[in-house]
Amino acid sequence: MVRVRSSRIELPVEAVEPWFAAAERALIDCARADGHWCFELEADATIPAEYILLKHYLGEAPDAALEAKIATYLRRVQRGEGGWPLFHDGAFDMSASVKAYFALKMIGDAPDDPHMRRAREAILSHGGAAKSNVFTRALLALYGEIPWRAVPVMPVEIMLLPGWFPFHLSKISYWARTVLVPLMVLQALKPRARNPRGIGIEELFVLPPNKEHNWPKGPHRTWPWTQIFGGIDVLLRQTERFFPEGSRRRAIEAALAFVEERLNGCNGLGAIFPAMVNVVMMYDALGYPADHPYAATARNALERLLFAREDEAYCQPCMSPVWDTALACHALLEVGSDEAERQALQGLVWLKQRQVLDVAGDWSVTRPQIRPGGWAFQYENAYYPDVDDTAVVVMAMHRARARLSPSDAAAFDEPIARGREWIAGLQSRNGGWGAFDVDNTYGYLNYIPFADHGALLDPPTADVTARCVSMFAQLGERPETSPTLARGIGYLLAEQEEDGSWFGRWGMNYIYGTWSVLCALRAAKIDTHSETMRRAVRWLIGIQNPDGGWGEDGDSYRLDYRGHQPAPSTASQSSWALLALMAAGEAEHPAVARGIEYLRRTQRADGFWREERFTATGFPRVFYLRYHGYPKFFPLWALARYRNLKLGIDHMVGVGM
Repeated sequence: MVRVRSSRIELPVEAVEPWFAAAERALIDCARADGHWCFELEADATIPAEYILLKHYLGEAPDAALEAKIATYLRRVQRGEGGWPLFHDGAFDMSASVKAYFALKMIGDAPDDPHMRRAREAILSHGGAAKSNVFTRALLALYGEIPWRAVPVMPVEIMLLPGWFPFHLSKISYWARTVLVPLMVLQALKPRARNPRGIGIEELFVLPPNKEHNWPKGPHRTWPWTQIFGGIDVLLRQTERFFPEGSRRRAIEAALAFVEERLNGCNGLGAIFPAMVNVVMMYDALGYPADHPYAATARNALERLLFAREDEAYCQPCMSPVWDTALACHALLEVGSDEAERQALQGLVWLKQRQVLDVAGDWSVTRPQIRPGGWAFQYENAYYPDVDDTAVVVMAMHRARARLSPSDAAAFDEPIARGREWIAGLQSRNGGWGAFDVDNTYGYLNYIPFADHGALLDPPTADVTARCVSMFAQLGERPETSPTLARGIGYLLAEQEEDGSWFGRWGMNYIYGTWSVLCALRAAKIDTHSETMRRAVRWLIGIQNPDGGWGEDGDSYRLDYRGHQPAPSTASQSSWALLALMAAGEAEHPAVARGIEYLRRTQRADGFWREERFTATGFPRVFYLRYHGYPKFFPLWALARYRNLKLGIDHMVGVGM
């Protein structure tokens, strides 16, 4: 009998089998008929609130039943003291609170209702709605609640600027690009919401908006960029009305051409809610009838993001089928049973059909010589495949390939080769990888007044780079003979924090980044006794919670971050920490036994784990995500990895995740 021994736990490895057998069965049962998975993807209150406000902006006949369900959701996620946070148990956020209050009032909640009164008091105590971020102020301007001078100027003539100009669409991130283009048209036209119920929120302002002159700026602003771009904004505001009508017309036409080329059918522009909702309002402002093919396509795409239960509903920021399917396949391949492998193979066949091979997306502006070959995050998003999804899919296909007959395995050869080729072509100059673009590192652009969120760019990050390093290493490359891999490893080594961790851009946060990098270094055959890996191991063990799990929340992205602050344990973050420690050769460590015991103790009767806390990131400090699939496949993965290592099933060690 193989046992893990610590001062507290004696854990027979065979006892793990029933836990992950239940999780395996439950995950397989979640697969769709065609083999893929797609779980809920939840953000904060702003997305469902904006959905409600869009319907009233357009003057659409309200769906009373749907509005009631969304209202129930918004009330449930309200904080006790009145405001709304950006993540579960997070601090008050002004913009989320203003939008949620506005949406509830629009639905019909009376301002004197107790929850509305608490919300209003919280908003006013934090300075009032004038302290909202740029995107919220743009929405309020469209409703006529504040003057347009409260919103930084982004003239639509930006569409006509040459590529060498300091500001150009190719110099900002994909999400900023798709959100900004239709929004610039709205700023140029300055339409007014129909708002048939005539609802306003003047009670949320400390000063009347027309007397307010102290509109907020982003907390990341520093000298001299803030002053330089602030002066440019003043100049644009004073001169914009003198811009030639011909150039404005050509700019709007260029914006329309940009959107229509990337409209993306029923999946919407960029396949993300903020861009999609701006497109709907843009077409409406331009006078497109609701049944126009473009306008109808854009509007219908938003409906696909709704998720309704019997008693409540909300709108998702996007859908995650490729990401969910790839990660579920990895977990099932780790389990290794015949049924698990059959289900994973079905998922990989579904993924194979989603590879983007015929569209050179926006990434090709900087890499025109590279052939397409990536995967997008959503069902369809051909102009915006991402590096992270592509690396994870390639690794899953490569992993499954080793278990197939030569004829069946050959079906994955070309997808793997094209994915590898595409990722190699998107490596940035510093050796790292961004999520969607190459060398998207024009840091000064995060200081323009419009970018108060500080998330205008898509620079290389440790977590995405780690996934690429993992992929190349799993495919058999070595740093001695692969400059691409060697540069990627060099980037990761340089990015390690003083405490031994790595930053996590797309998962929360240092636990996610450290898991990603330790798996990459192990796949690249970096000595587990190296000081780099030892420092990371010490950090992970040092932040384990008393209950045996690990946790971290959105406050870890604070600009004044000074080190890990304890947060309640979650199943997904505990699984990342366990997978990281096992990648570093610590399967025998008592901390791993305590973590496995935490997963055992918190598993529910349905085979899954409850996880209300947000463990993923859209934009640090601005937008966070709760993947409902994370507590379904990551704990299964960790339990299976533990079982495999303890039983000496070492063919798993060479994989990149």
